[in-house]
Amino acid sequence: MLDLRPVGYVIGLLVTVLGLTMIFPMLVDLAEGKEHWPVFVESGLITILAGGVLALSCANGVREGLTIQQTFLLTTGVWLMLPIFGALPFVFGATEARYVDAFFEAMSGLTTTGSTVFSGLDTLPKGLLLWRGILQWLGGIGIIVVAMVFLPELRVGGMQIFRSEAFETMGKILPRATQIASQISGIYIAITLMCALVYLILGMNVFDATVHALTTVSTGGFANYDASFGAFVGGKEYAASFFMILAALPFVRYVQLINGNTTAIWRDTQVHAFLGTIAIVVGVSAFTLTYIFPHDVEQAVREALFNVVSVISGTGYSSVDYMAWGPFLISIFFFLGLIGGCAGSTACSIKIFRYQILFSSIRAQLRKTRSPHGIFTPKYDGRVVDADVLGSVMTFFVFFVVSMGLLAVALGMTGLDFVTSLSGAATALANIGPGLGDTIGPAGTFGPLNDTAKWLLAAGMLVGRLELMVVYAILTVQFWRA
Repeated sequence: MLDLRPVGYVIGLLVTVLGLTMIFPMLVDLAEGKEHWPVFVESGLITILAGGVLALSCANGVREGLTIQQTFLLTTGVWLMLPIFGALPFVFGATEARYVDAFFEAMSGLTTTGSTVFSGLDTLPKGLLLWRGILQWLGGIGIIVVAMVFLPELRVGGMQIFRSEAFETMGKILPRATQIASQISGIYIAITLMCALVYLILGMNVFDATVHALTTVSTGGFANYDASFGAFVGGKEYAASFFMILAALPFVRYVQLINGNTTAIWRDTQVHAFLGTIAIVVGVSAFTLTYIFPHDVEQAVREALFNVVSVISGTGYSSVDYMAWGPFLISIFFFLGLIGGCAGSTACSIKIFRYQILFSSIRAQLRKTRSPHGIFTPKYDGRVVDADVLGSVMTFFVFFVVSMGLLAVALGMTGLDFVTSLSGAATALANIGPGLGDTIGPAGTFGPLNDTAKWLLAAGMLVGRLELMVVYAILTVQFWRA
C-alpha cells in the first residue's frame, strides 16, 4: 500500500513555512498604519496550524528517500496545497475576492504565471502587493529545485538528460534536495538583492524596488500598478530585461561558476540558443517599430527588448500594449511565449532545449532519408541523445499541443471567444502571464472571465508548471496499481 506519510510531512512543513512568510506583509501594513494587518494574522495562523498538524501527524513516516510514486505525489501536492492557503489573504483582505479569484491569483503567483484577476492595483494595501510578490518569489525558487532534483529523477519531458548536471539523486531525493536547495537559495537571494539595489539606484522607491525584484527574478511578472512595468520607463526597463535574462538561464551553471568553472555557462548550447533567439526577435521587432510605427530608434529597441524578454522568459510584464503593434508582431509574440527559457531556471513554457533536441532529430532524419545506409543520431550539446530522452521530448510536445487544444476548446465552451480561448490556454500551460485580445491582453485582466474558465486556467497553470506528465501520470489507473 502506498505510504503517504512522507509526502504529507514535506507538504505540511512547506505549508507551515508559507504561513510564517505572512509576517512580512503584516509588518508592512503595520508600518503603513493600515488596519489591514489582521488579515495576515488570521491567514497565517490558519496556514501554520493546518501545516503543523499535517506535518506532525505524518512525522512518524519520514525516511531517507522517496519512491517514484511518492515523488510524483509530492511535486503535484505541493503546487496544489500552497495556493489553497496562499489564497487566504486575498479572501480576507481588502480585495474582497471570491475564493475562485483568490485561488486563481495564488496559483498564478506560485506557478509564476503572472496572470491576474485584480484591477485597481495602485490602490491595494501594500501588504497584499508584497504578498503577491512573495508568492512568486517562493514559486520561482521552488520550481528551480523541482527542475534540478525531481524532474530529472522522474524522467519527465526529456529532463533526464540533465541528471548528471543536476547532481546524482537516485534513492536520496529528500536529503539531496536539501543540499541542492541550499546552494541554489544563496544564488537566488543574491540575484534578487542585486536586482532590488539596481532598481533603487535607478529611482524606484524601496517598496517598488523590493516587490519588482521579487517578481523579476522569479520571472513572475506581478507588478504594483495596473500599467504593469509601464509605470517605469528608461533605464529600469533595461535593468529588468537584464535580470529577467539572468533568471531564465540555468542556475546549475551559476553553481558551477561560483565553484570555479567559469566557462560552463558560455559553453552551454541552451544559453547560445536562448540569447540568439532574443537577439533575432528584438532586431525584427525594433526594425518593425522604427519603420512602421512612429518610434525613434532607442525607444523601439528598449520596448522591443523589454517585451520580448518578458514574453520569452514567461515573466509577463508589459511596458506597453503590444496588441497595438499589429498582427505581425502579435503573432511573433504568441509563438515566442511557447519557446521559454532554459531548463533549471525560473523561466517556464516548453523550454529551449526541447526545441534543440527536436530540430536535431529532424535533421538526423532528413540526413537518413538522403542516405538510407548512413548512421545518423540526434545530438544535444555534443552528446548523443538517448532514445528514452528523445521519446520523452516528443511525448512532451504531443501532450502540450493536445492539452492546449483541449483546454482552448473547454474555454470556448464556457463562452469565451476564439482569441481569448486559444491565448488563454497557451498562457496558462506555458505560464506566460497575459494573453491576447482586449480582455486578457497586456492591457486587461482575467477578472471578467467566468468562474469555470478561471478554474480551468488555474488547472492549466498547475499542469504546465509541472511539465504536464507529472500531473497526468497521477490520473492514470496504472499509477495507483504500481
